[in-house]
Amino acid sequence: QVQLVESGGGLVQPGESLTLSCAASGILVRFYTMSWYRQAPGKERERVARIVNDPDTDYLDSVKGRFTISRDSAKNKVYLLMNNLKPEDSAVYTCNAVGPRESNFWGQGTQVTVSS
Repeated sequence: QVQLVESGGGLVQPGESLTLSCAASGILVRFYTMSWYRQAPGKERERVARIVNDPDTDYLDSVKGRFTISRDSAKNKVYLLMNNLKPEDSAVYTCNAVGPRESNFWGQGTQVTVSS
């Protein structure tokens, strides 16, 4: 059974940082395209960051230079370092894995709230 479990969300003030973690079981993240998505209330879900083959990554324009996605194959985890957070970054952040034979897995999400 595949599980993706996110952690690290919380309430922070504008300008602060958070690191989200996605712990995978049942798959090996090094063989998957790993992404972070987010969805704010009333808005469409959007892909924030993606890592395909290290070190190839891509980012949503609004987070470029502030967010960094990384993969630790030894720990079978994916991270999202978020710096200089803004109120508009507030959303539920969800981990996604896409791999062989059109496999596609999602985590439950973790809430990030940026507010003063």
